[in-house]
Amino acid sequence: MISKAFATKTISLKKYGITNAKVNYQLSPEDLHEITLKNETGAEASSGTLAVNTGEFTGRSPKDRFIVKDEITKDKVWWGDINIPFDADKFDTLYKKVTDYLSGKELYVRDCYACADKQYQLNIRAINEYAWSNLFVYNMFLRPGEDALEDFKEDWTIINAPGFKANPKEDGTRQHNFAILNFKRKIVLIGGTGYTGEIKKGIFSALNFLLPVYGDTLPMHCSANVGKKGDTSIFFGLSGTGKTTLSADPDRKLIGDDEHGWTAENTVFNFEGGCYAKVIDLSAEKEPEIYGAIKKGALLENVVMDKKGVVDFSDTSITQNTRVSYPIYHIKHIQQPSIGYMPKNIFFLTADAFGVLPPIAKLTPGQAAYHFISGYTAKVAGTEEGVDEPVPSFSACFGAPFMPLHPTSYAEMLSKKMKEANVNVWLVNTGWTGGPYGIGKRMELKYTRAIIKAAMNGDLEDVNHKTYHVHSVFGVAQPRTCPNVPDEVLYPRLTWNDDKAYYKKAHQLANAFKENFKKFEANANKETKDGGPLV
Repeated sequence: MISKAFATKTISLKKYGITNAKVNYQLSPEDLHEITLKNETGAEASSGTLAVNTGEFTGRSPKDRFIVKDEITKDKVWWGDINIPFDADKFDTLYKKVTDYLSGKELYVRDCYACADKQYQLNIRAINEYAWSNLFVYNMFLRPGEDALEDFKEDWTIINAPGFKANPKEDGTRQHNFAILNFKRKIVLIGGTGYTGEIKKGIFSALNFLLPVYGDTLPMHCSANVGKKGDTSIFFGLSGTGKTTLSADPDRKLIGDDEHGWTAENTVFNFEGGCYAKVIDLSAEKEPEIYGAIKKGALLENVVMDKKGVVDFSDTSITQNTRVSYPIYHIKHIQQPSIGYMPKNIFFLTADAFGVLPPIAKLTPGQAAYHFISGYTAKVAGTEEGVDEPVPSFSACFGAPFMPLHPTSYAEMLSKKMKEANVNVWLVNTGWTGGPYGIGKRMELKYTRAIIKAAMNGDLEDVNHKTYHVHSVFGVAQPRTCPNVPDEVLYPRLTWNDDKAYYKKAHQLANAFKENFKKFEANANKETKDGGPLV
């Protein structure tokens, strides 16, 4: 924790174009908590946690995320619907409007950094309009000691003005909110939205460009943990696939739950100093680690509380994307510092609502690159009248909205690192078995845990014709047996009791994979192309 001495340190924001502001520098979480209550911009939950409403936006706005197109980015960024170009002159004009807006206000400034590996450390200064936004910064980024603050020099600056609204016609934005990365000026400029996730994802997106372009480090949207023997496991997965649940293992230490780098020296380091978890339907029984982390110092977003401050985690009347941020030290079993060595296993988690993928399959380097580029999971349908089929969902590299480079760049880096480190890559289906959504049932968590434990223990490593079966549609090697898992569970076809229906659905999903991959084919190498479905 930062000493109270730094709360009174005087700093100037003049170099940013912000004048006559009252600057609150490096305030403690307790101070930010109390200021938020005093300003009536938040309330205290019965757990002692600060709860706020982020306003109009309760999630990211991907169509309003931009990257300034200049000599640094123009030939490297994968421009399109995900990475939307923004004019440099328009940025400068908008930046001046935002800093003029912040001038004369009471602001909250924090110096912090990203990347637990000191070799890759990115120093950050965050300038926030709201006290609770600054608490989010404290929770989510790494916290420098007092000595480091004496001569701290930022590499990047976050300017966060939720109350400022852009004029799209004048400013070049799509609507009044925006999140813009400027690599030349090293600024993340955020306005018109109070959703705190834009803050962390801005820096994450910057690192996703900087680490591979200026080094041999693969940025990853994943969680990671380490075993007692020092073996590191990495978990990729989109929302709802069990990434946080499965990486929070009491027998292993958590490195981090969302954003990591994999270096040329085969270390895996956390970008962050905290966790940002969904809390929809949270309970102490289902998610004891997250539930226990919600205490004084944490920040709840968009939850519903009663008059006594008791949170109803099942209430989604504000949003389904209810969240909590907390410093990683709120979790008991953590790796300190947040660095792992000897990457041994990578798990691609998918909630397959088609019910056709095996609960676990071992992937070749080419298959790993293909599935990494695809980033598959499925959205459960049935919420609209007449729609009763699952919908395939693909997000390249399991985090397309934050990847400035072409997905094949990251996939080929992953494939190269897999070979160099001799790491195992597994496709794990945490979704449906015995039929698609509406007919089958969700894979039992106890079986998924047993499967992952067996993979980590080396019980599934021997791939040959006796221990593995090659799936006739997807070409992946699925084990015939696994400790503490019934053999029939490992064969999705057998759980259906209807071969014709199973293969019809399997071909439907395989065709969705192939259709999605068409946009990457021109940039993919032969090994990656050959890693797709066989049909």
